[in-house]
Amino acid sequence: VACHREGEIAPFALTSYKEVAGWADTILEVVQDNRMPPWHADKKHGTFLNERRLTAGERKMLEEWVDNGAPEGDKKDLPKPKTYTSGWQLPKKPDAVFNITAKPVKVQAEGTVRYKYFSVPSGFKEDKWIKAAELLPGNRAVVHHILAFAVPKGRGRRGLFGGGGRFGYLVGYVPGLRVIPYPKGMAKKIPAGSDLIFQVHYTPIGREVLDQSKIGFVFADPKEVTHEVQTNSAVSPFLNIPPRDNNYRVTARTFQKLPKSKLISMMPHMHLRGKSFRYYAQYPNGKEEILLDVPAYDFNWQTAYRLAEPKDLPEGTRIRAVAHYDNSEDNLNNPDPNKRVRWGDQTWQEMMIGYFDYASPLKVKKVEKPKPKPQNDLITQAAKRLIDFFDKNGDGKVERKEVDKRFQRGFDRLDQNGDGVVTLEEALSIVRRRRR
Repeated sequence: VACHREGEIAPFALTSYKEVAGWADTILEVVQDNRMPPWHADKKHGTFLNERRLTAGERKMLEEWVDNGAPEGDKKDLPKPKTYTSGWQLPKKPDAVFNITAKPVKVQAEGTVRYKYFSVPSGFKEDKWIKAAELLPGNRAVVHHILAFAVPKGRGRRGLFGGGGRFGYLVGYVPGLRVIPYPKGMAKKIPAGSDLIFQVHYTPIGREVLDQSKIGFVFADPKEVTHEVQTNSAVSPFLNIPPRDNNYRVTARTFQKLPKSKLISMMPHMHLRGKSFRYYAQYPNGKEEILLDVPAYDFNWQTAYRLAEPKDLPEGTRIRAVAHYDNSEDNLNNPDPNKRVRWGDQTWQEMMIGYFDYASPLKVKKVEKPKPKPQNDLITQAAKRLIDFFDKNGDGKVERKEVDKRFQRGFDRLDQNGDGVVTLEEALSIVRRRRR
């Protein structure tokens, strides 16, 4: 019921027996056709926290239940219903919510709508650490996607470019994406005073409608953050997919080598001709490992595959991605198999982006011991001369037995802790008092 509940993306709810029994035949059909539950990763590579795959035993149980007339069972065996945050996928009520626009945006009925950009001041007086974030479309019918960024105050869209490839990316909304908080101790940083920049893509639906989307943040305790989460990607912008090609191959890899870090999740992104997507880790020792394989990519379910356990990546690792496209008439989603396809923002064009989240350890500042205040040279020299005068064995301090009897009363005044030894620090203390 994460999706099949009131206010969520599914077309009907499955929160009561009557609702489920009424849809029993349809549920069995979509499960047998592998349309539900939506999960597209090959189980041979990686174990994922948000895996929605049914086991053979669960499928058999479902078939028998439907064949037996969908009996209700004993209500005493019902588990306690899971609680959700009203109106959000977030684990709790958001700590901060921002409207992307001050007023609802009017989306035209027809034609192409170019990407729109909106800027909102965060007003944060101090750095904020984000352990979960969600973009909530006001009108899912027309919101194709939203991307959110944190950029320096006043930079606007210019702040999206530069910064060593980090670009201040925070979170995105695409069809089918589900919200999962970052692992314990890991969070994204929004620097104090940042502006929030939103890239919104609208798709007209034949009638003029309004949209006012928003974003919600759940903050992490800064004291508990040990790793900073960043989003990177392997991108191939120079697409040139021939007409009627049913298996066009494109590769990309990260330009920069990654620091020592932990891989958290991967999210492939293509459009309607996307066929398959695979991630590899290229390690510094020359070895390569498959991290994620999506043999049947589905544009309607752009899943972020969250690893069950973050994967350690040694310093110098690169991420490589391989994508295949079906631009043939066999692809029923293909807008036009007779056209050559290149990179573009609109759905009938194509993209090749292998997003991934990784977390790097925070650099802990060493706490330096306070340096002793420099002593006045004359005072230090006087104290040293006093020690040197009586220090017969040259060990830098004076023992009582080294002092003639006529000076022992003075020695006792210098020996402040009464341990029978006068150190340079004790001599300095006496000399300072006499100089005042």
